[in-house]
Amino acid sequence: MVSSEQVKELRERTGAGIMDCKKALAEAGGDMEKAIVILREKGLAKAAKKVGRTAAEGIIDAYIHGGGRIGVLVEVNCETDFVARNEEFRNLVKDIAMQIAAANPRYISRSDVPQEVIEREREILKAQALNEGKPAHIVDKIVDGRIEKFFEENCLMEQPFIKDPDKKVSELIMEKIALLGENITITRFARFERGEAAPKTEQE
Repeated sequence: MVSSEQVKELRERTGAGIMDCKKALAEAGGDMEKAIVILREKGLAKAAKKVGRTAAEGIIDAYIHGGGRIGVLVEVNCETDFVARNEEFRNLVKDIAMQIAAANPRYISRSDVPQEVIEREREILKAQALNEGKPAHIVDKIVDGRIEKFFEENCLMEQPFIKDPDKKVSELIMEKIALLGENITITRFARFERGEAAPKTEQE
């Protein structure tokens, strides 16, 4: 028999609906962790449908690393204040802030990269490939592969998640959408590194 306390705890931990929590707990035989896994598995199929829905709630969080050497501010949005207060959501925001501190992305997603930046990068990569003696007829294919690497290094959503490098940040977000039942978007971030804005002086 599933108790109301168990349903309440599962709801608080996942943000899932009451009936979904009851069903998951019943299927899991009352095992809380197994019920969370069941909710995640069922939710992944629905997660894609939630992408694009308006996400105007959420939180802005800060992360300071290395005794004040690196600081990050990030805004992550969801659809309701209920999910914004959820521990799972707040832990996600902290993980995203840590990701930004560690991996230093320049953009949120590849769609945010200006076309002129991509074209300039292509020119540089093409020149590199030719200078390396690569055959002209495969240079474009080589450049395409290196542009993908550029996106992976510079776009937050394309980066390997620091806590699980087999998973991209975009996949992490989709998992949380599935778990919490709401669209989640990383809206903006700022990363500061001590000394980076200081005027540079030429060394003798």
